[in-house]
Amino acid sequence: MSAQRPLENGIVRDFKVNLSYGEYLHLAEILGGQHPVSVPEHHDELLFIVQHQTSELWLKLIIHELRAVQVYLAKDELRPALKGLARVKHIQRTLTEQWSVLATLTPTEYAQFRSFLGTSSGFQSYQYRAIEFLLGNKNRHMLSIFDDQPEARALLEDALASPSVYDEFLHFLARRGHGVPVSILERDVTEAYEYQPDLVPVFQQIYENAEHNWDVYEACEEFVDLEENFQLWRFRHLKTVERTIGFKRGTGGSSGVGFLKAALDLTFFPELYAVRTEIGVPH
Repeated sequence: MSAQRPLENGIVRDFKVNLSYGEYLHLAEILGGQHPVSVPEHHDELLFIVQHQTSELWLKLIIHELRAVQVYLAKDELRPALKGLARVKHIQRTLTEQWSVLATLTPTEYAQFRSFLGTSSGFQSYQYRAIEFLLGNKNRHMLSIFDDQPEARALLEDALASPSVYDEFLHFLARRGHGVPVSILERDVTEAYEYQPDLVPVFQQIYENAEHNWDVYEACEEFVDLEENFQLWRFRHLKTVERTIGFKRGTGGSSGVGFLKAALDLTFFPELYAVRTEIGVPH
C-alpha cells in the first residue's frame, strides 16, 4: 500500500490565468489579518483573535440571511424564509460551540495579555448589535458608540429604521388572515419590541389548530428555536467570561459577568413563549 496519493493529470497546476482557491477566498488578506499586540507576543493571543474574527464572519452571514428572510416574508414567500431561519440556527450552534475553544484559555494565560487589549471589547461588535436590531431588540442609544465608524453606524441606522424579522412575520400573519391587532402592525419599528398580550390568542389559535396552519405553526417553532439558540449563545458567553476573568470589569467598561447576566432576561418573541402557558387550557 502506497503512502502517497498520486496527483491526477487533470488537476490544475497553472494559476497565472486560472483562479486559485487562495485568490478566490482572499486568503492572503484573511490569514494576514491577525496582529497580536502583546509585548512580548503571548502564544495564546492568536487564539483570542481568531475566535473573535471567525465569530464576526459568522455574524456577517447571519445578517445576510436575516435580511433575506425579511424580504421573503414581505413577499409572502414563507418556505424560503424558513430555509433562511434554519441556516441561521446552524450558524448559531457553530458560534455557541466555539466558546468551548476559547474556554481552553486559562485565567493565568489570559491575564498575561489582557491589559494590551486596552478598551477594545466584544461589546463594541456592531454586527452583533445589528443582529439584535434585526430581531427586534432595538436601542438607538447604541448608535453613539459607533460615531467614529460611519459604515457601522449606517448599518445600525438601517436596521433600526426597518421592520424587524418578527415585525415582518406579524405582517405576514395578518395578510394570511390571522387577527394581528392593527396597533401592533402600525407600531413604531424604531423602538424595541415589547410584549403584546393581545397577540397571544392569535398564536394560541395557530398552535391549537396546527393541522390547518402547519406552515405558520412550523414558522413559530423556528422563531422559538432561534431565540433559544441565541440564549444558549449568551449563556455560554457568560460562563466562558466567568471562568476566564471571574467578576472583573469588562475591558470596554461594562460590569462584566453582571452585565452579561442581565442580557439573559431579554427576549425577542415574547408571545411565542407566553402562548405556551395558554395551550390546552379550557377557554
